[in-house]
Amino acid sequence: MAFAGFIGFMRLLGVERASALGGWLLRTLGPKTGTQRTVMRNLRIAFPDMAAAERGQLALDQWEQTGRAFAETAVMDLLVKQGRIEVVGLERLHAIRDSGRPVVFVSGHFANVETLAATICGSGLPCQITYRAANNPYVDAQIKAARARYGVKLFAPKGGDGARELLAGMARGESVALMNDQKFSEGPEVTFFGQPVNAAPGPSRLALRFDTVLQPMSVVRLPGVRFRLTFHAPIALERTEDRQADIARGVQAITRFIEDRIRESPADWFWVHKRWPDRVYAASDASGVPSSAPSSV
Repeated sequence: MAFAGFIGFMRLLGVERASALGGWLLRTLGPKTGTQRTVMRNLRIAFPDMAAAERGQLALDQWEQTGRAFAETAVMDLLVKQGRIEVVGLERLHAIRDSGRPVVFVSGHFANVETLAATICGSGLPCQITYRAANNPYVDAQIKAARARYGVKLFAPKGGDGARELLAGMARGESVALMNDQKFSEGPEVTFFGQPVNAAPGPSRLALRFDTVLQPMSVVRLPGVRFRLTFHAPIALERTEDRQADIARGVQAITRFIEDRIRESPADWFWVHKRWPDRVYAASDASGVPSSAPSSV
């Protein structure tokens, strides 16, 4: 009931006011939470030469972005109908749709990732969209209903069942869309902002298995609750006799793409999760600079 009330209230406010309220709430409350330490540690690892004051401002800006994105989920269908998403490289999406062959869309948690799902599915391209189901089944049903309002109708839950659904979907000619910028404990070790990370091999494995390409996407927030979504040049994976090496190269290519987009617009990325392994955080903390203090490295 509380979640339904939230959705209803955001829709009553409309796109502009809902986004502004969400941004104000997290910009105000986010820095007071324990997650602020994670944000500052992440920023220090990614941008060790950035002035402390600039990192502090960036932390505030990313909190506002996160709050806006959360609130906008309730009004995403209105946002789409009002034409607030401009698309660069739309011809690439249409070519994929018209070819009838599946691809693996890859991206990271930039600005508002729901704009990516809305644009893909709104084009008429069948695509499996992955999601993490809410623990409360009633809330989960409301989330699915909200997403269906802006065209997202295919869901592949994460985990073993989801992997089987993705395989079956691609065998039917459906594309898949995957976020590839979250912490993953078992994947190949690649480099991210000059530090080692493990990244999920799933997108690269799927592309190799179905002899298709990785189609990278990104989105940035523009003034006035508007967005610019870009379909970048596809990544064709090398196929050799060493499949694991082929997968690792694909994972690194995706990770490099994500890092490049973050460097272009750092406030747009989701900085609140622990992306690097514990040893990287420990080494950063050992530098002697408190992660929440306005000091320089």
